[in-house]
Amino acid sequence: MAPAYPDDKTAKGPGVDADQRTHQADNDGRFRRQASAFRDTISADHPKFKPEKGRYVVYVAATCPWAHRALLMRKLKGLEEFVDVVWLHWALGEKGWYFKDEDNSVAKDPYYGYTLLREFYFKADQGYEKRFTVPMLWDRKHETIVNNESSEIIRIFNTAFNNQLPPAKAAIDVYPEELRGEIDEVNGWVYDKINNGVYKTGFATSQEAYDENVYPLFESLERLEKLLSDGREFVMGSKLTEVDIRLYPTIIRFDAAYFTLFRCNIKMIRYGYPNLHKWLLHLYYDFPEIFKETTFLEQLKKGYASSRAGITPAGPIPLILERHAAL
Repeated sequence: MAPAYPDDKTAKGPGVDADQRTHQADNDGRFRRQASAFRDTISADHPKFKPEKGRYVVYVAATCPWAHRALLMRKLKGLEEFVDVVWLHWALGEKGWYFKDEDNSVAKDPYYGYTLLREFYFKADQGYEKRFTVPMLWDRKHETIVNNESSEIIRIFNTAFNNQLPPAKAAIDVYPEELRGEIDEVNGWVYDKINNGVYKTGFATSQEAYDENVYPLFESLERLEKLLSDGREFVMGSKLTEVDIRLYPTIIRFDAAYFTLFRCNIKMIRYGYPNLHKWLLHLYYDFPEIFKETTFLEQLKKGYASSRAGITPAGPIPLILERHAAL
């Protein structure tokens, strides 16, 4: 039985009214990700968005890997006093992300009483016509969206609040000057072939669109496997960088969701890529307060299943291997 979604009685504006769970591909069967609409930043010299405690909120959903990036950076930098987190339900509804308690009752945003994420988008822009995406970084002072592009939000979190953080947290830099060229190069193909590649594969509605994306996806996983084969701790070497932050949410979801629900089923991470799997378990088990505590495997599997007739696959069992059983 399909889940019930709250009525959209208060949101104004045209928006995207098609069922956002299933209408993802264009007419040619190919999934094309939209460009984010809100692209501002937070900085001390910004005329509008200043780094202040208790002012900002990031809206997230457990299913979404793009939102997961923002959660990882918030934890890593210790931004709990600067950026609040508000959770939407793990399922994507007919009108986008929505608030709902685990007992299936309709919930509301704690600040505005909204029941749908789209209401924030219309508050920021009454004529908004794109999708209602997470993560969404909201400014409570000006009551508007700062940014809804995950790659930019994590860079905001990386530096914007440094002058007000303890020295140890301020010193954390996942995008150091000396590695930026290499990081950008790796991020480029990881995003296109892996982060977005699983979606271009999973949301394809033609065999041609599926074939042209599934094979480059696995070729790129092989490329990562080879890169990690020298025993390095992180993708770029001995330092945790933005590459790890952007890659982890996709790889942790791979066996639990993408392998079955998105037909990315040539190989599983746990059995097909020993070096990549070792890297994954290293982050998950050795930095639990950052990676494990922001990962909700049962919820995200159900969330992806909700876009596929609502039937949640039984496996894999377990969702993530114990370290001693894998290494």
